[in-house]
Amino acid sequence: MPGSAKQLQDILWRAADKLRGTMDAARFKEFVLGLVFLKYVSDAFAERHAELGEDPAAYRAENVFWVPPDARWDRLTGDGAGLDAAMDAIMRANPALSGVLPKIFGRDHVDQDRLRELTALIGGARFTGHGGRPARDVLGEVYEFFLERFARAEGKRAGEFYTPAGVVKLLVAVLQPYHGRVYDPCCGSGGMFVQAGREHTGDITVHGQEANERTWRLAKMNLAIHGIDPYGLGDRWADTFADDRHPDLRADFVLANPPFNMSDWSRREDDPRWVYGTPPRGNANFAWLQHIIARLGEHGSAGVVLANGSMSARTAGEGAIRRAIVEDDLVTCMVALPANLFRTTAIPACVWFLSRDKPPHTRGRVLFVDARGLGTMLDRTERVLTDADIARVAGTFHAWKTTTGYEDTPGFCRSVPLEEIAAQDHSLSPGRYVGAATAGPGAEPHADRVARLTKVLQERLDESRRLEAVLREQLGLLG
Repeated sequence: MPGSAKQLQDILWRAADKLRGTMDAARFKEFVLGLVFLKYVSDAFAERHAELGEDPAAYRAENVFWVPPDARWDRLTGDGAGLDAAMDAIMRANPALSGVLPKIFGRDHVDQDRLRELTALIGGARFTGHGGRPARDVLGEVYEFFLERFARAEGKRAGEFYTPAGVVKLLVAVLQPYHGRVYDPCCGSGGMFVQAGREHTGDITVHGQEANERTWRLAKMNLAIHGIDPYGLGDRWADTFADDRHPDLRADFVLANPPFNMSDWSRREDDPRWVYGTPPRGNANFAWLQHIIARLGEHGSAGVVLANGSMSARTAGEGAIRRAIVEDDLVTCMVALPANLFRTTAIPACVWFLSRDKPPHTRGRVLFVDARGLGTMLDRTERVLTDADIARVAGTFHAWKTTTGYEDTPGFCRSVPLEEIAAQDHSLSPGRYVGAATAGPGAEPHADRVARLTKVLQERLDESRRLEAVLREQLGLLG
């Protein structure tokens, strides 16, 4: 990244600290990103003003937001009422932003002196003139930088809107959602769509839903920043189970990171989405899976990040649902993710890859990938997937899918027939199938033995945590 863009990120983050502590974290995030977006819109407009003049249609034809005169940054004084009016004017002038930008700056609880300081600091940053790079590209990087920094600052609450970049890239690298209809039923701040849009080689349309109002607004802004039409996120936020906004959608690709083990969700026993069985009241993992399957088109495929318990749980009907999904031959690949990828939760995670159109040679089989040994520790608590890690998992999947150079690798990957999975009570934990890495003839090396036994212990600990949660739920019902 050019130094000037990095400096811009640092300036804006220092500016953001001006309001820290004066409001709750979610509102703080909306404040800062709203102002950053307003500054970008004004800079991008000014960049083309000499060429396009005052004709709004000319800007729309160039995919640039039209900024009415009174909403341009050089006309703003930093007072809350003026900022709210500017946000309103930009939304009226650009239908794609209707109802998206925050109008929260003139409220009584907002410290207007600090707001003017923040506005002045952001006013000193420019999104143009960074080595000839378009303002949109610079803002896209800044916005993603802010989302990640807010995720670190907010901790557990950040899980509402942010999926680690490495996990998003992994899903995109495996599924390659570069054309057609791309859907995320719990889209957070829209990171799945942005990554798919960045990589795509053809036309995609995005369709999504988000239950949290503020997060929905962030997603709409995020898509608009990256030049992706945000229309597919609907005209309002809504809960996917209580108010499905895309009931007739048949997606080509679904990418999703639903809330892990969600216990408070809108459940109806007669819901037509429960083709494989009614999900338990206390855990929505298999509700998400079945909703996603219901939205897959005839040739559709999906990648879904879930808690590890989804791979082996057998209580409250979950085992029967998993068995039915496996026996319908919808599962293409299961990936066990490394620990500590999610700063917002310690729950170990996996990825389910599903398809309604498996290649003939893969039908009746599932590819298992144990990626728990991958990743690099960023600090003492957070691990990241490197590009090489992502390429290894995605390359293994595509080699298996196309029969181009695929081989089972002990300790990492194995292609397993459904009959063997049935013999394991339809458990989908990769560690059960891939075995331990081999080190040639003779006794098992000490390091390999430690690695193998560590995997076994991790599986047992995961199962213990899952059973503890079930037990607590049942005790609660008795009480």
